[in-house]
Formats: sequence, C-alpha cells, structure tokens
Amino acid sequence: MSTKVTVEELIGMKSEGRKITVITAYDYPTAYICDKIGMDIILVGDSVGMTVLGYKNTIPVTMEEMILFTKAVARGTEKAFLVADMPFMSYNINPSVAIENACRLIKEGGADAVKIEGGLRMKSTIKHMVEAGIPVMGHIGMTPQTAPLWSGYKVQGKTSASAIKIIEDARSLVDAGAFSIVLELVTTEVARLVTEDIQIPTIGIGSGASCNGQVLVLHDILGMSNKLSPKFVKSYVNISEIVHSALTKYRQDVVRGTFPDDKHTFHMEEDEYMKLIKLKNKKI
Repeated sequence: MSTKVTVEELIGMKSEGRKITVITAYDYPTAYICDKIGMDIILVGDSVGMTVLGYKNTIPVTMEEMILFTKAVARGTEKAFLVADMPFMSYNINPSVAIENACRLIKEGGADAVKIEGGLRMKSTIKHMVEAGIPVMGHIGMTPQTAPLWSGYKVQGKTSASAIKIIEDARSLVDAGAFSIVLELVTTEVARLVTEDIQIPTIGIGSGASCNGQVLVLHDILGMSNKLSPKFVKSYVNISEIVHSALTKYRQDVVRGTFPDDKHTFHMEEDEYMKLIKLKNKKI
C-alpha cells in the first residue's frame, strides 16, 4: 500500500476481501494516534456538534466549525484517507453550493474527500460534485442530520419495502460516482444485500459485520461520552472514569496543600536568593 491511502486502494480492499477500518476523530492529538496505528480512514464527523460542542444534534454545526476541526485533524494525519462531513444544508440547496462548500473542506480544511447524507435525492448533486473532481462518500440508512426532524433515530430496513428503498438508494449513489457508502443503523440482512450488490465499499455503523468496513466515534469507544451509548457501540476503555479519578486527586492535592511539592518546584541558587533578600531589605 502507498504512503497515503487513496480512493483506488479503498475500492481495491473490497475486491480483495480486506476490511476497512474507519474512526471518527476531531482533533490533532487523537488524529495523530489514529493515523500512526494504521486506520485506513479518519472521518471528521459533524457528530462533533454533539460529542465536543455539546449540541443536542448535528443540525447546528456550521461550515466554519467543520473546517476548523478538519484542519486540526489534517495536521495530525499523514497516511489515513481523510473524509470530512458536509454539515446540514451545506449541500442540500443546489449542486453549485455543494461544490463550493466541498471545495472549502478540501482546500481550507485539508480533507481528501467529503461525506454527504441521502440516497436517490442526492444523486444529481453527487454526480456534479464527482464531475468537479471531488471524491464523495455517501451515507444512507439512518441519516442523523434529518432524522431528528422526521422519524428520530431508528433502525432502518426492517420491512421489505424500506429495504428495497435502501438498496435503490445505494445503487443511485454508485451511479452518481460515490466511492464508498456509510450504512447507518441498517438491519444486518439488508446491509449484507447492499454490500453484495454494489461494487464500492460499504462502511457500517450499527449495520452488522457484513459491511466492507466499520466506523465508530472515537469518544464512544474510549468511554468519553457522557450519554448512554447505542447498542452498536463497543467501548474498549472508560476514559471518563480515569479522567474523573485524576481530576479528583488533583483537586484534593491543591485543597490540602500537598501540590505542588518540592519535586514539582523550581528554586533559585542559594547565593542569588541571599542577594535578593539584601536588595529587598535595602529597598524597604
């Protein structure tokens, strides 16, 4: 594999049967670690609105915020393929606006590609973006940007009719030129059918093991979220408990006067200190 992961290599991983590892990160230090351990894709998700900025959902996230966080992640990324979410209404108005905003994420933010939500209804927009030279990752199933406005966060593809809609959405994104598709909260049966049906990689989140790759939010797998984790999240450590314990001990040390101790303190040379005392006394 080349130094920098490319679209061609990601598509090749599907044909070779190799799983694609994807992680959502939002800052330089975590991106640096994700890149060094060999993540194939780092996604700067608009989930930053909820995870880092404290919004109720992703709807309030702006282009300026996405560019800021994408810049930070780009500075910590060398090998991984960097994808940035296009926030709500930054691509929905018309293809020209979508291209302009996608270009900002690539030129100003340093992203290698962008991700947008929606299936058949976004086919024309994605086609125009790809023709303009912008790699686009699709996102179907449960779409977080619009779910709060319509049906809420629900598993998709539970009925044959809804499953056919997901399959048709996936096909439309392939036709539009998307290089990969995120399947979020899709039943595992439907995710498997979609993965087998299309030529580009599927990246699952809450959609079972049949997808060509998996993505989770870094804060979720590290146990840093202050909200209940969805069923599909696997936490590998509880950083929140570790941070809570460390901060509690720090506060106690400061209150008790045991920090800083001599080990964490700097001193003057004795002769310089004596000179200081003499000077101080003279001035008084």
